[in-house]
Amino acid sequence: MLFAPERGLEPDKNPLIRLFRRFVPVAPELDGQRFFTRVGGVVHATPLFIALLFVEATDIIFAVDSVPAIFALTREPLIVFTSNVFAILGLRALYFMLAGAIHKFHMLKYGLALVLIFVGLKMAWLNEAFGGKFPVGWSLGIIGGLIAASVALSLLFPKPPAASQAGASGVDAGG
Repeated sequence: MLFAPERGLEPDKNPLIRLFRRFVPVAPELDGQRFFTRVGGVVHATPLFIALLFVEATDIIFAVDSVPAIFALTREPLIVFTSNVFAILGLRALYFMLAGAIHKFHMLKYGLALVLIFVGLKMAWLNEAFGGKFPVGWSLGIIGGLIAASVALSLLFPKPPAASQAGASGVDAGG
């Protein structure tokens, strides 16, 4: 995330769509609110179904991504389970809410990359260095501080208009 270049969204190059198209024919256009339609007597998936496939794939990604993050804070089973459920329910909505404004927060990807580095260090080294338990308050403070700093830096030093238009053409699919 720290060093990956920003790039636009290219659905036809996505491995998930390419794999799906290998097994299921996809109609070239929407058919109202239908997920499947008949084209020449053959059942085809519509682009709406492809969109649903992506939304559900992001649910899985958010669920898997949230597991190491919560284990960096606690091993309490109820908290781990409920945080994973809330990650699935809430992060997707937050992601799509921010998708339209992400060009304003161009430094956020660096802040999130640093958060992931911190969480990895905490799990691999910091817990041991602090007698088996790095303080939760410190963890939340560091994570909140990194995210707040990346948002603040994005607002203090906005992208030039030409650079922000290039990034606004699509949501950064790189991560």
